Amino acid sequence: MASSSSTGRVPAYGNQLVDQILSRCERLASVPGSRLPTERQLALELGVTRTMVRHALAVLEAEGRISREVGRGTFFRAVASRRPDGDGVRSDEVGPADVMAARRLIEPQVLPLVVAWATQKDFDEMRRCLEGAAAADSAGEFEVWDFALHHAIVAASRNALLLGMYRVVEHAREGELWGSLKRRNDSLERRATYQRDHVDLVDALSARELTRAVEVMDAHLARVEANLLGAGEQRPDRA
Repeated sequence: MASSSSTGRVPAYGNQLVDQILSRCERLASVPGSRLPTERQLALELGVTRTMVRHALAVLEAEGRISREVGRGTFFRAVASRRPDGDGVRSDEVGPADVMAARRLIEPQVLPLVVAWATQKDFDEMRRCLEGAAAADSAGEFEVWDFALHHAIVAASRNALLLGMYRVVEHAREGELWGSLKRRNDSLERRATYQRDHVDLVDALSARELTRAVEVMDAHLARVEANLLGAGEQRPDRA
């Protein structure tokens, strides 16, 4: 039954297939260190293409749930758990303009806490996300690692309330409105520019250079907003 329900329209970097893979592993009582089936086996079992499975595994890898080791296979790093549901906010009702407004309010303001409290483990996680983005071979996979990097930065603030607020923004980023606009405005050149922004940002945070980190984050979010909304959704006029 689960295999047939996912054969329709599943976004390459969406959650439906990811959740199906997690559910399958939960049924098999998988524990950290256990090996996952191959991409081919998962594709056959779930009734989807290997490309779709590959994208779903990229999501799990970006979230730190699995590790993919060349020549050995794919292994669990942690027990699977469900992602938050956005506290009742429907992702398909939140427009990209509202997402970007919230991001520009939250993300630069969280950086002083990151500079003050981030550990080497936090910086290692940010570097892992940079490496994943550099190796991404599609817009969907790059978005997965982009998502993971910004989450890692906010998580490094060590502020549970801020992270909870940011998860609502993340939930909106998982919606079809955001995904469709990102895909329409994607290009290799833009991905390369975003990657340079990310590298500069992580370098500044690792050096605990707050002023530089805020400048890079502000410029990066302004660039993303201009690329998305310059050719897409505009904020509706207010009465």
